[in-house]
Amino acid sequence: MEKYYLAIDIGASSGRHMLASMKDGKIQLEEVYRFPNGMDDRNGTLCWDTERLFTEIKNGLKKCKEIGKIPVSMGIDTWGVDYVLLDKDDRILGDTVGYRDSRTNGMDDKVYEIISQSALYERTGIQKQIFNTIYQLMAVKETHPEYLEQAETFLMIPDYFHYLLTGVKKNEYTNATTGQLISPKTNDWDYELMEMLGYNTKMFQPVSMPGTVVGNFTEEVKNEVGFDCTVVLPATHDTGSAVLAVPTNDDNAVYISSGTWSLMGIERKEADCSLESMKANFTNEGGYDHRFRFLKNIMGLWMIQSVKKEFTEDLSFAQICEMASKETISSIVDCNDDCFLAPKSMIEAVQKFCRDTDQQVPETVGEIASVIYNSLAKCYGDTVKEIEDITGNKYDTIYVVGGGSNAEYLNELTAKYTGRKVSAGPSEATAIGNVIVQMLYDGVFTSLPEARTCVGESFDVAIYE
Repeated sequence: MEKYYLAIDIGASSGRHMLASMKDGKIQLEEVYRFPNGMDDRNGTLCWDTERLFTEIKNGLKKCKEIGKIPVSMGIDTWGVDYVLLDKDDRILGDTVGYRDSRTNGMDDKVYEIISQSALYERTGIQKQIFNTIYQLMAVKETHPEYLEQAETFLMIPDYFHYLLTGVKKNEYTNATTGQLISPKTNDWDYELMEMLGYNTKMFQPVSMPGTVVGNFTEEVKNEVGFDCTVVLPATHDTGSAVLAVPTNDDNAVYISSGTWSLMGIERKEADCSLESMKANFTNEGGYDHRFRFLKNIMGLWMIQSVKKEFTEDLSFAQICEMASKETISSIVDCNDDCFLAPKSMIEAVQKFCRDTDQQVPETVGEIASVIYNSLAKCYGDTVKEIEDITGNKYDTIYVVGGGSNAEYLNELTAKYTGRKVSAGPSEATAIGNVIVQMLYDGVFTSLPEARTCVGESFDVAIYE
């Protein structure tokens, strides 16, 4: 009888349930359910609707039952940094505020009054992003200190959904590291740092690694979805899962996990918390088996996703790519500029940047998309040089995984701007990485290298030179 493993991968714009199984030594993947996601504006605050998302999680589980493909295990991955605080009755305190909300403006200065930016980086190895959990908690401390006092439990978003399914509370390692509160030396919460900042240390659970069993469904969930299932922690940070599906065992591989964000970097056995690394704005996120993802966050396809919503024509991403490829506009924007984080109009933000830097201002759909794609690829080219400068290594291939690996024009530009061979695929890397951890737990694979070899044999990869 076929065994199924379920990855529930929830991104900033959509979520999906992906069933995996093995056939003839290859991983088979099937999407069984998809649902929209996005932040809601609640009285001027950008929030996640966790109640609706949990309903969608259960709807997808019901779909598995309906089609007769019941998973032996499942796990949920999401974006990083966001969390819920639960009171003594396990109710959420306040709103579940999203990372693009402006409440963290100025909170970096509040943190740096207590610990300098360089000392913080030396302790955590995590790059400064104004939306990191450390700054979000400072925003809560400033505006709703009672929430921190009343909080009995801190759970990252996927931890919260795992808790709703099982009744068991666990803080998973890879997602926890994104918040800038984990020590890369101990791979545990930096309780001393939390106390310095005045955060309630009692609300944090011990850190659990990917591959840990959370538990089985509660009776209530079991009755509602029609079956029981073991919940196994994947790398609950979507990038942590995506990087597991990079189809190479070359220790000198550069990857780009390409989606809403572009995460570009390498895997390392130890974190680099040096001043040089901090100045280059690299981060050391925790990965499977205590590997470190030494990478840079680049704004990514968020910019294209945003302008697509503003275009009057209903265009597919493939059509937008095609139109962009025919343009000759040479303007370049800094994809990492904060003006592109959450503008009211992405088109206007791109145009303003070009205007302010005395470059040609893009007007048409093709021109706007061309500026964004070329800017992303240039950023990739700059980043690979920075990685080589810091590590002293040379890299000849860039492995692009995730949804962005389908963007042929962007892959061509990436090869052009980096001067490296580009290996694109698999596009479903996050879901694949999620189920790989479940399969490792279940003994399908004996090691991560074995699993990665299987990924390379199971899914199509395109090469650009």
